Amino acid sequence: MAKTSTNISIDTEIKAKAQELFADFGLDLSTAINMFLRQSVRENAIPFNISREVPNSDTIAAINEFEEFKKNPNGYKKYSTFSELLNEVNADA
Repeated sequence: MAKTSTNISIDTEIKAKAQELFADFGLDLSTAINMFLRQSVRENAIPFNISREVPNSDTIAAINEFEEFKKNPNGYKKYSTFSELLNEVNADA
């Protein structure tokens, strides 16, 4: 099978981590990418599940709290200075 060269842009840190991972499998980056491409063609799809990152329950709670704050800003305590807030936090600790 004839081969061709292709240039792609890859994040430097991701490339280094991927090369380290693939080296543990005895593969170089070119071989690993070729494996991905062959499997994609074989399956006629991306060979793994792609989905949006779903926020965890703490993040969802924070988003909901922020949305509530936007609707009702007067229902929340306000501070004149950061020091005032910090003093209250330290007093509760």
